[in-house]
Amino acid sequence: MALEQDCRGPGSIGTALMSADGTITLTISTPGQEGAAAYHRGDPQYARILSHVGGLHPGERKPVPPFC
Repeated sequence: MALEQDCRGPGSIGTALMSADGTITLTISTPGQEGAAAYHRGDPQYARILSHVGGLHPGERKPVPPFC
């Protein structure tokens, strides 16, 4: 899968973790806000999230750059 162009700001707003089945879980923590969201293969936003974090492999964890 080719990575799509995406807008990334500097720094990190949380972490992304890919599970063995390819699900991407974002854990976001910004001043005054915390949350988590899971994106499964087939989700309309899956490719965008994968591109935004710069690609992931099962078991890999990466920082999530801010969206701009």
